[in-house]
Amino acid sequence: MKNIGNIIKTLQNIMRKDPGVSGDAQRIEQLGWMISLKILDDKDQELELLNENYTSPIPENIQWRAWAADDEGMTGIELQEFIDNTLFPALKNLDVSNGNKRTLIVREIFSGTNNYMKNGTIIRQVVNKLNEIDFNSSEDRHVFGDIYETILKDLQSAGNYGEFYTPRALTEFMTEMINPRLNEKVLDPACGTGGFLTCAIENIRKRDVKGVEDLKTLEATIHGMELKPLPFMLCVTNLILHDIEVPNVDYTDSLNREYTSISQKDRVDVILANPPFGASVSDGVETNFPQNYRTTESADLFLVLMIRYLKENGRAAIVLPDGSLTGDGVKQRIRQHFLETCNLHTIVRLPNSVFQPYASVATNLLFFEKGKPTNEIWYWEHKLPEGMKAYSKTKTIQKSEFENLRQWWTDREANAQAWKVTIEDLQKNGFNLDIKNPHIAEVEHTFSSAELLDLLHNSFKKSDDLLEQLKSELNHG
Repeated sequence: MKNIGNIIKTLQNIMRKDPGVSGDAQRIEQLGWMISLKILDDKDQELELLNENYTSPIPENIQWRAWAADDEGMTGIELQEFIDNTLFPALKNLDVSNGNKRTLIVREIFSGTNNYMKNGTIIRQVVNKLNEIDFNSSEDRHVFGDIYETILKDLQSAGNYGEFYTPRALTEFMTEMINPRLNEKVLDPACGTGGFLTCAIENIRKRDVKGVEDLKTLEATIHGMELKPLPFMLCVTNLILHDIEVPNVDYTDSLNREYTSISQKDRVDVILANPPFGASVSDGVETNFPQNYRTTESADLFLVLMIRYLKENGRAAIVLPDGSLTGDGVKQRIRQHFLETCNLHTIVRLPNSVFQPYASVATNLLFFEKGKPTNEIWYWEHKLPEGMKAYSKTKTIQKSEFENLRQWWTDREANAQAWKVTIEDLQKNGFNLDIKNPHIAEVEHTFSSAELLDLLHNSFKKSDDLLEQLKSELNHG
């Protein structure tokens, strides 16, 4: 079997020689559009065999097979000029007037994408290497799915792209707990590279998909929205690799829609999401929302939006930072609205380091259903594995760590990791959801006031001594 992992490594090493590509993020974007075009062409060829009336959305002269598939084909300046002057302008300006969704997706992918490579000979080496992967071979495709995960993880540590990747252990656990089924509409309004959508697809396929008709139903009911060009492109190709012929992914800012325009026909059965947090929204976006809920904190607006998108009895699992669980003013009003319209039955508190190295904020998994108010919330504190101080790039959170939580899920009792809070207690506290584990608190607060004052006094004394020492060294220096 070909080692696709080695192919990807080799590709990245070849790209490093090109003067136009600087840094991992650009390398991944470059690799992204090339892989996308090859996947689209491999899929087109498969569809042409299955259906004689099928026509590719990409004109013949710019299809991968026309300029890239022949190892001895165009190279050097000719290839570089073809990509910059023919391929990209044509893809960015595809005619979408016939309403073909696949054409629109291709155009959207390339509207925000760049060719960074400047050396046509090196481009040819990359193209020839990519041709070693056959995306119509289920074995290659399966192996590539894992490689794809690796590329996405690389993105996480390549600067600002970490927000588009949620650790696989979380996406899989959350999806399994919510358990989306065939015929249910599933939405991720901030889908990044498609982690939750592909988990939902696999969950449904495993349980419910028996044939082509079921696959068509599945394709029509999985829906994502993504604002940034690179994750959008990666999400679309990720879904195509999961046999979704025409991915229903919108290249859009889901917050930039009039809240009241989301009506019954837009509502969904399931939401799985890790909305961006810590970011301010684009100028003026908050005016799409009712006066009471206007804020520039993206996570809070996404919460309001997701409640709106859920059907009665719809269910959701989302990631939210601690900052959204607490705070007064508009934050408190949003939480009150949330608890009055949804049954928030479970909050899983995660250690700070789950999203390292992108973010070290404390996050939570919230599980809820719309249509009934919250009466009580169960909390579960997720502990780091024995002997580990924090998660890291090399030691990520593992799905097996959720085993105790799974066992507890259906038959809940308080224990060292689990506790329950009533709505009455939450009301008294301004609907503050940032409730610490009461079983740990007893151990932590063992100092009396006098002891704390002593500690503080000693700490100030040490600082003063150090300052004196520094001053005398400077004077004698």
